[in-house]
Amino acid sequence: MNGVANAFTKSLEIQGVGYRSEISGNKITLAVGFSHKVVLEIPSDVTIAQDAQNANILIITGIDAQRVGEFAGKIRAVKPPEPYKGKGIRYVGEYVRRKAGKTGAKA
Repeated sequence: MNGVANAFTKSLEIQGVGYRSEISGNKITLAVGFSHKVVLEIPSDVTIAQDAQNANILIITGIDAQRVGEFAGKIRAVKPPEPYKGKGIRYVGEYVRRKAGKTGAKA
């Protein structure tokens, strides 16, 4: 009875200066570096909450593992983590391989 007794969960972390999320009613609003805010409708069988200690962590729970993973993937697809500065939305504990940036031309 996994899912009913203890719900399935996915945790997402938002990293970046000025990146934030706001939950109001059945909508989540993401400000992740675009010129506009991205508004997503939360499915009825999924609940979403912000972590009490860290407001940049979103906890998605539900009784259906498919729907929880699908909605977590939809949120992550808004701004996936980029390899140069690591900014974006990632799963908690996800490793993002960092790349070296351009080396400046020496004069």
